[in-house]
Amino acid sequence: MKILGLLGGTSWVSTVDYYRFINQEINDKLGGVNAAHLLLHSFNYADIGKHLSVNDWDAVTDMMVKAGKGLRESGAEAIVLCANTMHLIAPAVEREVGLPVIHIAVATAKAINRAGIKTVALLGTRFTMERDFFINKLKDAGIDALLPEKDDRDFIHQTLVEELGKGITKPETKERYLSIIENLRQQGAVGVILGCTEIPLLIQPADTAIIQFDTTRIHSSAAVEFALS
Repeated sequence: MKILGLLGGTSWVSTVDYYRFINQEINDKLGGVNAAHLLLHSFNYADIGKHLSVNDWDAVTDMMVKAGKGLRESGAEAIVLCANTMHLIAPAVEREVGLPVIHIAVATAKAINRAGIKTVALLGTRFTMERDFFINKLKDAGIDALLPEKDDRDFIHQTLVEELGKGITKPETKERYLSIIENLRQQGAVGVILGCTEIPLLIQPADTAIIQFDTTRIHSSAAVEFALS
């Protein structure tokens, strides 16, 4: 089994799910008392958030690369960035750390293609929705992404930072998310990408009339596939 290096704490709430999902799937496949061989560097998200607030991605990249090199030196054979947003800098992390980064958008695009879907809604942080690092991976796979209107994007980003990233779920927030998803469904989305690893804390499969793509689970499965390859 290959050793996976997880860069987490972005947020800790979803990093817990990564740890659980990866270990559960390894055990499902191997049985007995088998579990994943993982190394974890968990950041204090406040240190990252202060850089993101001024759009200083160079500083965030430096943090990720330093931590990634530490995982490599400890034996990691691949890097798992435990957040969609952090994949904005995935190419730099992969290049500087010298290990493959298991890309969340590539894994998600494969899952969408397996489902035979060509048009999806994309929810996530402002960076995930408005920068091209995720959307371009979808385009490469022949998938079109529909985005919420700006006011809705602002609402999603705000609640991810101020609520879901702290493990807080509010009924009124869930109602607004479901309304956003329904609007995008009416525009032609056949599926919805829960493109922030905290969104599945709020939205469950039974909540929507369209197929959900939970990026935390999809990414965890891709990590397991690598570990057992």
